[in-house]
Amino acid sequence: MRLNAAMAGMVRRAASLVGMLALLAGPALAGDRAQIDLIGYSADGSYFAFEEFGIQDGSGFAYSSIYVVDLVEDSWVVGTPFRLQADEERTTLSDIRAAARARAADNIATLGIEVPGELIAMIGDGAADADGKTLRFGAPGFEPGAIIGSYTLTLTQFDTVSSTPCAEWFDAVPQGYSLSISDENGERVVHQDTSLPRSRGCPVEYRLFGVVQPFADQPLSQALGIISVYSFGFEGPDRRFMVVPLGL
Repeated sequence: MRLNAAMAGMVRRAASLVGMLALLAGPALAGDRAQIDLIGYSADGSYFAFEEFGIQDGSGFAYSSIYVVDLVEDSWVVGTPFRLQADEERTTLSDIRAAARARAADNIATLGIEVPGELIAMIGDGAADADGKTLRFGAPGFEPGAIIGSYTLTLTQFDTVSSTPCAEWFDAVPQGYSLSISDENGERVVHQDTSLPRSRGCPVEYRLFGVVQPFADQPLSQALGIISVYSFGFEGPDRRFMVVPLGL
């Protein structure tokens, strides 16, 4: 009996060692790549709402954040965004997303955000050979492949300063960005960072994601650029989103 007990102990220890080695040999998590869902515009084009959602790196908990943007002031509406995160893995992403939508429902209804957003151009996450720094687009026509107008977004990034102590926490210089748009009439700057708000954390990379406009809108007067922002996270870069009015 004592021999069997000793052997059982050895088996348990061996199994534990094998499990640890398997974990070490397995692929490491590499961050948190949020996804985006377009909620829409207000009827007068003054407000836009979108959701970013995903699974948090480190904890593995689902989250959803709903942003409501004042496009005239180019800022978040007071009292937003609505952020919700699960506190256990059993809470599903669909549950968290539904709860976040319910929390934001009154605000969205009050602002009359009911016009669908139309994604008219995009650089997909799996698009090969795309550097995410330029994107050509125009207004979609009704004939297959028809595009009205020709615009080019150009994104550049540079060292800047942040209210977050990036150098102390990550030994890195935070990155800011500039966004410009060009057409046959020339080029103009849409946005230029001077310093970073604390809400942006410590960005290391910016990439163009897409262009959105109100559904069936002509011309592109309410078009927005969507930018992916990659910042330092718990296990790697975390992707979040920003929208920038293009002023077309």
